[in-house]
Amino acid sequence: MTGGEAAPRRIGVLTFHRCINYGSYWQARCLAEGLRRRGHEAVLLDHRSRRIDRAEWRCALQPVLPTPTQPEDVPLYVEKTRKFFEAFESLPLSEAFDLEAPRLPAGLDAVVVGSDEVWNFRHPWYAARPLFFGDGLEAGRLVAYAASFGNHDAADGVHPDWARRLAAFSAIAVRDDNSRRLVEASLGSKPEVVLDPCLQFSDLSHRPEAEPRPDRAIVYGHSFAGWFKAAIRRWAEARGVRLVSLGYHNDWADEQWITAGPEDFTRAMASARAVITNFFHGCVFALVNARPFVSALTDYRLNKVRDLTSRVGAERRLVNPDSPDWAVAAALDEPLGPRVEDRLDQLRRRSEAYLDLALA
Repeated sequence: MTGGEAAPRRIGVLTFHRCINYGSYWQARCLAEGLRRRGHEAVLLDHRSRRIDRAEWRCALQPVLPTPTQPEDVPLYVEKTRKFFEAFESLPLSEAFDLEAPRLPAGLDAVVVGSDEVWNFRHPWYAARPLFFGDGLEAGRLVAYAASFGNHDAADGVHPDWARRLAAFSAIAVRDDNSRRLVEASLGSKPEVVLDPCLQFSDLSHRPEAEPRPDRAIVYGHSFAGWFKAAIRRWAEARGVRLVSLGYHNDWADEQWITAGPEDFTRAMASARAVITNFFHGCVFALVNARPFVSALTDYRLNKVRDLTSRVGAERRLVNPDSPDWAVAAALDEPLGPRVEDRLDQLRRRSEAYLDLALA
């Protein structure tokens, strides 16, 4: 343990660790392993729910509903899901318990809630789960790290019943400005804004040994707008770059790699020439690997993607229907640069200081 870190503690991490989603998997793994590396005995609290499992698996096999999955893609999504199941079993897990009637491990010094959209009142199946707001969490200290309200906008506020639950936290840190404003309005105090665990503990999610592929750009996401797809195709064809769609079927890409597992994902991101995405963790993993990236905002991910790029000084990586081709090309051709790296270093130090204080 290095100087300034909190004394070793038994910590339960409460997050979305069984989602068939690369970002959810890696944020959970990085936070738990990052805490363990800092000397704590950290486990992911293994909540289970048959209802949520069914919803999650249905989404994994039909990710772009109401558009149906093409029949030939179904076995590929099944294979991807199987790889996630295997990866889940290698995580540092507590004994499993029912989310509807939770029984947590005894003797926890702290529970860390987050990262991910643990407080999103609009999440399709985790919305307004009392456990993530502290109900039933018996521990010496209740802490939030990089928690998010997702697409629940600050203008909609937080009901007083949920605000009272938030008031029981010893320390709160969020990962985006929208969530900061919601907490501040609820509690009257400004929470810290910290990095997503994949960025905070970036060496855990980075694969430097991955073979560079300057002829390949990664497409990560789905339901891209027509103007965006056309602009990316023009960029790729002008440079002789193959577009590889990772984890989802995008028929405008040159290659479909639907079956990629969590480790495949990190290696693909590390080896890519550039990243094309409309997902939050697409931007995160481009930053982890110092790869050029471009992103188009969607309603669901607007708050977190816009805030992340602004906070690290990568605003010009966001494009819109009025963006000229040269702006798209600049985002994908030009390296991130020292400004972004300096911002990330500053944010890592602040996030580290928060963890030390919150877990002291």
